Amino acid sequence: MSGLEVRGLSVALFTRAGVLPALSGVSLRVPPGRTLALVGESGCGKSMTALAIMRLLPEPPARIVAGQVMLDGVDLAALPERRMLAVRGKAVSMIFQDPMSSLNPVATVGEQIVEVLRRHEGLGGRAARQRAVELLELVGIPDAAARLDEYPHRLSGGMCQRVMIAIAIACRPALLVADEPTTALDVTVQAQILELLQRLQAETGMALLLITHDLGVVAEMADEVAVMYAGRIVEQGPVDAVFDAPLHPYTRGLIGATPSGGTAGRHARLADIPGSVPGLAELPAGCAFAPRCPLAFGACGAQPALLAQAPGHVVACFAAEGVPADAAAAGA
Repeated sequence: MSGLEVRGLSVALFTRAGVLPALSGVSLRVPPGRTLALVGESGCGKSMTALAIMRLLPEPPARIVAGQVMLDGVDLAALPERRMLAVRGKAVSMIFQDPMSSLNPVATVGEQIVEVLRRHEGLGGRAARQRAVELLELVGIPDAAARLDEYPHRLSGGMCQRVMIAIAIACRPALLVADEPTTALDVTVQAQILELLQRLQAETGMALLLITHDLGVVAEMADEVAVMYAGRIVEQGPVDAVFDAPLHPYTRGLIGATPSGGTAGRHARLADIPGSVPGLAELPAGCAFAPRCPLAFGACGAQPALLAQAPGHVVACFAAEGVPADAAAAGA
């Protein structure tokens, strides 16, 4: 069993103000056919993680400074860019947040799909065009043959997102990274896109890294969830274990700020997390969540807690129940 395994990934931003830590020791694992959801507030590092895995970081100022990104035994973080060009789009693909800004506005839908098939599959001419039609049909676009000659601005947001998915799965990737794939879509289209991703995963066996802020989507789609705060994973485990018994105060805050559904849930007052994610230049020496945390005590300000085994999953918190402080400090 291979899939994706991120080991101790750290990314730094090299700026005039100094070196700023964007990601610190991020470790994730997504086996084939499984879905891991990466959740957290805006600015916590979710998209940075996706870009690092895809080797699409803006260089400069961003750079991978430590760790490995293993995909089926190959360290993507160590590949020369020439070799990464052959991997990106074939073995690993990404669906971006905004399809309208990700698609080329001056190329037709067909031209953009055919380009991927020509580069990675060696298809050309009629064979590539026929495969492009099949892909559009696969993602549920009606009258697919006619849509090939349309430009993106002629399509709805939901249609454009389906085109992005068709491009991403054109070469049956081992890993699909989906960064907020339904953010700009209405509720009905969101459900259709999520159902489509589940069906494609069942058919192809791909590993899916789903980046989202929507815990309802996580509950529906994911096998495991990793909660990120200020560039670190603070809690990770099976979705049921984390949602039923969250141990990190930040995870509890995220769940408390999510509508629970039902009549009572619609009218209940949602909890909020005071404050905001600190800027990279303002990270404290200890736990980055400590200034917002109701359980913070002395040890929290001295050093960040490391992931340690807790009942059912892992958590990085000195105040978490069932985790001795020395284990959190050592990451045991």
